[in-house]
Amino acid sequence: MDYQLKKLTTGYHTKRGERVVSNEITATLKAGELTCLLGPNGAGKSTLLRTLASFQPPLGGTIELDGRDINTFKPQELARHIGVVLTEKPEVRGMRVREMVAMGRSPYTGFWGKLNDDDNVAVDQAIAQVGIGQLERRMVSTLSDGERQKVMIAKALAQQTPVIFLDEPTAYLDFPSKVEMMLLLRRLAREMQKTVFMSTHDLELALQTADGLWLLPGSNDELAGKLLVGTPQELADNGTLARFFAGPGITFDANELHFHIKG
Repeated sequence: MDYQLKKLTTGYHTKRGERVVSNEITATLKAGELTCLLGPNGAGKSTLLRTLASFQPPLGGTIELDGRDINTFKPQELARHIGVVLTEKPEVRGMRVREMVAMGRSPYTGFWGKLNDDDNVAVDQAIAQVGIGQLERRMVSTLSDGERQKVMIAKALAQQTPVIFLDEPTAYLDFPSKVEMMLLLRRLAREMQKTVFMSTHDLELALQTADGLWLLPGSNDELAGKLLVGTPQELADNGTLARFFAGPGITFDANELHFHIKG
C-alpha cells in the first residue's frame, strides 16, 4: 500500500504566522520497502515524521494512503492503517511483554477491550515475527533498550497496519543491536509487504540496508526545505551523499557506499 506526498509543506503555526520547515515535497513510500530519512539536526526530520504520522497537520499539500487523503480517515480507522514506534522509552510498571504487544490490538478492541481468538493470534504472530518469544513473560521494565525496541515493533505489528513509521529506532542501541534492528525492519518490509519508514542518524547502516533514502538538507544549506530522494546507489552516483556528508577529513567511496576517515 503506497503512501504518497503531494506538494506537502510541513511546519508550524506561530503568533507571527507560519513557520515552514519543508516545502512542497512530492514523493512516494512504497510497500515492501524500508525507507530511511536522513539529515542533520534541525533539518526538519521530526516535523516531517510527525506530519506523515498525522500527529500534526500539514501547512499545505496532501498525504494519500492508497489514493485516499488521510484527513478523511477517522482516528480509529487511521490507527488500523498506520503504526508508529517512537524513540521515547515507555515508562510502564507491572506490565509483561505480551501485555504490551497486545496493546497493539486496541484499534480493534478499544483500550480496555478483551482479546478474542483473532486478537491472540495476531499477538502470537507479532511476537514470533520479531523473535521475542523468550521475553513474553518478562516485565517490560526489566528489558534492555534493544529488547524494548523489539517489543514496541511487535506491538506495531500486532496492530496489523500496512504502514509503520519509526522515529530513531536504533537510538540507544549498541552496534550489533543496531545492525540486527535494521535487518529486522528490512525483512519485515519485504516479507510482509509493509511500508516501513524510519528516521535515523546511522548513515552507514542506512546505506547498506535501506531500499530508499530521503535526505533533508540542513537549515543553512541552499536546498533547505527540499527533499532529495533516491536509492543509496543513485544518491551516491549523482554526488548527493558526498556533497552532504563528506568534508574535511572525510571522503566517500560511491562504489562501496562507504565513508573513509583520512588520518
